[in-house]
Amino acid sequence: MANKEAFLESIKNGYTFKGEHFKLGCAMLDGEVISGADVFLPLKTMNRHGLIAGATGTGKTKTLQVIAEGLSDASVPVLLMDIKGDLSGIAAAGTDNPKIQERYQKIGGSWSPAAYPSELLSLSNEKGVRLRATTSEFGPILLSKILELNDTQAGLVAMLFKYCDDNKLPLLDLKDFKKVLQFASDEGKADLEKDYGKISTTSTGTILRKVIELEQQGADLFFGEKSFEVDDLMRISDDGRGVVSILRVADIQDRPKLFSTFMLSLLAELYATLPEEGDLDKPKLVMFIDEAHLIFNEASDALLKQIDTIIKLIRSKGVGIFFCTQNPMDIPASVLGQLGLKVQHALRAFTANDRKTIKQTAENYPLSDFYKTDDLLTQIGIGEALITCLNEKGVPTPLAATMLVSPRSRMDVLTDAEIDTLVNNSKMVKKYAETIDSESAYEILTAKLQEAAEKTAAAASSGSSGSGKQKEEKSLLEQVMGSSAMRQAGRTAASVITRSLLGALGLGGRSKKSFF
Repeated sequence: MANKEAFLESIKNGYTFKGEHFKLGCAMLDGEVISGADVFLPLKTMNRHGLIAGATGTGKTKTLQVIAEGLSDASVPVLLMDIKGDLSGIAAAGTDNPKIQERYQKIGGSWSPAAYPSELLSLSNEKGVRLRATTSEFGPILLSKILELNDTQAGLVAMLFKYCDDNKLPLLDLKDFKKVLQFASDEGKADLEKDYGKISTTSTGTILRKVIELEQQGADLFFGEKSFEVDDLMRISDDGRGVVSILRVADIQDRPKLFSTFMLSLLAELYATLPEEGDLDKPKLVMFIDEAHLIFNEASDALLKQIDTIIKLIRSKGVGIFFCTQNPMDIPASVLGQLGLKVQHALRAFTANDRKTIKQTAENYPLSDFYKTDDLLTQIGIGEALITCLNEKGVPTPLAATMLVSPRSRMDVLTDAEIDTLVNNSKMVKKYAETIDSESAYEILTAKLQEAAEKTAAAASSGSSGSGKQKEEKSLLEQVMGSSAMRQAGRTAASVITRSLLGALGLGGRSKKSFF
């Protein structure tokens, strides 16, 4: 009994916050829900990032949904990276059932259905708001990283961007960049080398091949106009709730470079655009990346370094990033160390490696007087998780095995008809629906090369028409000049002149005789 009272006091002290917060569930001890041991999440530290981990089927996607709902209710916009395609249900109200009622009898409170203000986004031809960025906005540094270029090649890309800036050649899509690469390695090479330095055709060829590889993964759909404005991710609905933007990328999970391209662009744009804020009372935006192991397993070193850097810096801009994955060891240690909130669902111990992973995972959590963490990781049930977060002073809260609240929105996907309705009623879809093909580097260079070709052809034609007359007029002169006598006279005169000049300079040899 004393142990239960001490546990209740520990949870109450650890999860009582002055600022805005929302309930995530109720803490358990020895498998029993302890009444009054409510576990809350403070909005003030939600920009310190987080992890939601657990084996398949343990409820981590529903936990993601619950946290997204709590943020939206608190007027915090949310971006969901829906890699499996199972998060769209947040836009529809949930349905009551006996299991939900049974859960709430244990954890207290009441459940009511709710649909959340949502926007569907797409990087491809999926229905929803089309996300694009121009090549110029992406910039030479990020483009070089995503193409995995060496320093020499990256320097060449930077030089080409500079040339385009100086000569007012807009780089809007990959077609523009490919044209500039071709121009730099052929017709424009001499012109560029005169002002910008040596250009290696081997390097331009390598870069071109890598751009084509990126295109084959669908990146040509991402680069272009109209550019997506990051402010459109941070909208508040008419009823005061934060808009939940759902980026559906189920159709590109086998194209890691396209997703890497988008991630680099979005993180860089958020960091560059948003002002420095420090620790706000609540974040300006929280991003959830579902099935994050797909990113880290396939990501280039450039993406990993960029995410690591952004994780460290972007919290001061008021942005939180949450990773949802099966195994916490999927997250690089440098990133894992930056994640303040940890929600750990059950892990499975089928192999020796699994048991090693469980032991390592347990060591990442605060020590507890009430739990043997590594044992508990294999025993907690579906919809239950080990929780620790940062309090308002940035100190980790006590570890709490928690029975979680249920999502209020639908725990399933939208139907095709519901998706059509959501898309048709969206002002954002209309705003970004049109594909704009403005005059850019491709059109300007193509026109320039065509004009040069036409001038060359005209000059050749003019020279050809005048050659007959010229040949006819000079035929007599040519006959005289071509005769053997004339050639001999020329050689004699040249010899005399040469010797006279050398003699005048004192270099004519020993003989003092002159031909004159």
